[in-house]
Amino acid sequence: MDETRRNAWVVAAFAAALDLAVVVCAFGFVSLLADVDVISDPDAGVLVAPVAVGASVLAVLVTLGFRLAHPQRMTLTVVLTALTAWVALVVVAIVGHVLRTTGSVLASVLFGLGFGIGWFGLLVPAAAAFVASIAVLVARGRTGGMERPRWPWERDDE
Repeated sequence: MDETRRNAWVVAAFAAALDLAVVVCAFGFVSLLADVDVISDPDAGVLVAPVAVGASVLAVLVTLGFRLAHPQRMTLTVVLTALTAWVALVVVAIVGHVLRTTGSVLASVLFGLGFGIGWFGLLVPAAAAFVASIAVLVARGRTGGMERPRWPWERDDE
């Protein structure tokens, strides 16, 4: 694997970790301030939201891993990352609801789309877009010759 691809996947991995942290923080604040549950349907179970968020973070990782090798098109990368994160969240929420409730598929699709357009569902693409824009800037700097920050003991200032 060449240096550009390796740098892209390293930046994507750190961006995915940041995306997970931002989503968990945003979910906590919205849940606390608005006094609402992340999943309002008690039949869906407790694992639907964490697995859906995990799928969205994985989508961010994969999208950025491939897109950051050539980070010249920032807008396309940010929009594509937000879109894939949202689609992954909704699809996994639908599948999780179908598996948990064994009800109708239409009810699960409505649950997934309702979750996707609610407060918590819209926080996921917003966080993905924020993280992707930062990741694109870092990847541009890395391809432009920017070196990683050095610890004080790594510097040869003396």
